[in-house]
Amino acid sequence: MAISTPNLYPVHLTPAQRESFLEITRNGHAPVKKVRHAQVLLWSDHNSESERQSSREIAARLAMHVNTVDRIRKRFVLEGEGPALNRKIRLTPAITPKIDGHIEAHLIAICTGPAPEGRTRWTLTLLAQELKRKGLVTSVSAETIRKTLKKMSCNPGVSKAGAFPNAISPALSHKWKMSSTSTQTSIRRKSR
Repeated sequence: MAISTPNLYPVHLTPAQRESFLEITRNGHAPVKKVRHAQVLLWSDHNSESERQSSREIAARLAMHVNTVDRIRKRFVLEGEGPALNRKIRLTPAITPKIDGHIEAHLIAICTGPAPEGRTRWTLTLLAQELKRKGLVTSVSAETIRKTLKKMSCNPGVSKAGAFPNAISPALSHKWKMSSTSTQTSIRRKSR
């Protein structure tokens, strides 16, 4: 059975905080967890005797554990309004990435090197197989390779051939058509 300690961290809300928490519970735009935390703090307020409830009553009303109610109160008293209402930010990702900086460096070296024998360029599958062959990863998908290359702005399959590889050619430009048309018209007028 959980032992509640509501008097260890008493919650005293200012009128501005109280109004802010009421707005969070009323507006319908806040995440549910934030609304529930705001309700816990509103119902725990020692400055409002009419609404104040025990930890057990709040826990029963919101279908949460008594220790959760006490943890929210403690966080509010010790850390402030923001940490009590919002989720804690993770320091580490939930799933560690398969490709870190060391493997990214090898991936770039492979991409910039010559293509495998019998191939004109590296494909995502070939890159994944090469990383496995070198023993850098145990398994990796082509999609992971694609995301990593996209993050690094590296695309091994694109050939940048032609006079205008990343821009519209002048023949398709509206401004160019206008200037050539006006030039041709002025030449015709001069010849007449």
